[in-house]
Amino acid sequence: MSYTSVHLDTAIDIHDIVTIHYFEYSNNFTFSGESHDFWEFLCVDKGIAEAEADGKSFTLQRGDILFHKPNEFHRLAANRHIAPNLVVISFLCSSPAMDFFRDRQLSIDDEERKMLAQIIQEAQKVFLDPLNNPYQTQMRKKPERSPIGEQMIKLYLELFLLHLMRRHAVTAPKVSTQETVRRKNDEELYNKLVTYMHQNITQNLTLDQIAKDMLIGRSHLQQLIRKYHNCGAIALFSKLKIDEAKQLIRNNQLNFTEIADTLGYSSIHYFSRQFKKLTGMTPSEYSSSIKGLSENTVL
Repeated sequence: MSYTSVHLDTAIDIHDIVTIHYFEYSNNFTFSGESHDFWEFLCVDKGIAEAEADGKSFTLQRGDILFHKPNEFHRLAANRHIAPNLVVISFLCSSPAMDFFRDRQLSIDDEERKMLAQIIQEAQKVFLDPLNNPYQTQMRKKPERSPIGEQMIKLYLELFLLHLMRRHAVTAPKVSTQETVRRKNDEELYNKLVTYMHQNITQNLTLDQIAKDMLIGRSHLQQLIRKYHNCGAIALFSKLKIDEAKQLIRNNQLNFTEIADTLGYSSIHYFSRQFKKLTGMTPSEYSSSIKGLSENTVL
């Protein structure tokens, strides 16, 4: 038999990465603005951000994503009440399909959120510099990096953009299958679990208490959390507590003792130990690093 290959067309091809950032800004952060000859998008992971692009104003909340086309002037600020966590990625791409994203504010779903998380994880393996420096103009590669990680960044980013395009462009109803129903049920239960943890963030929850309140078996609970976070339920709850502590620190309204009391820690010392265990910094060191970024106005 004689075979003939079929060429696969490419809708989006990412040539080069310029920057990959994950920022945890204070509630009074401001970015005076810039324009550049490459694409960039801003996605809010937590909190609220006020953005401006070509003179138009946007209020972005969790899950919102805003694209900046090449040579578009844009600026950014926190709303002075809720400190934002932001994913900002810029890249070179000349594919005509990128026109879909011109002047677009979209929203991401859970699958796309996971893709962004994968990009961040791979970037931490590939690049030498931390991903929270907004003044960095060139990302240096680690000498011991693997080319697999670099290609994973490219593929995840392309897949992320293609997934956004297909989801926001297609209007036909999706066909429900047993697998998609099961996945949807898992996602709904997971979201309820995370909501429950946020609602009880000031408590000291146990595994038994979570399982009882959520009407779910302990093993199923642990399996579900590991599916999305690769950790146990209590480890996730501890992480959410520290995330909330970081948010409170950046909101600049409570001191460390008040934050520890608010989140139900038995003492400021235990709170500090847990904070450093999960972030690598003490609350004071974290506060100083965030303050330094906020007070530096040169961009």
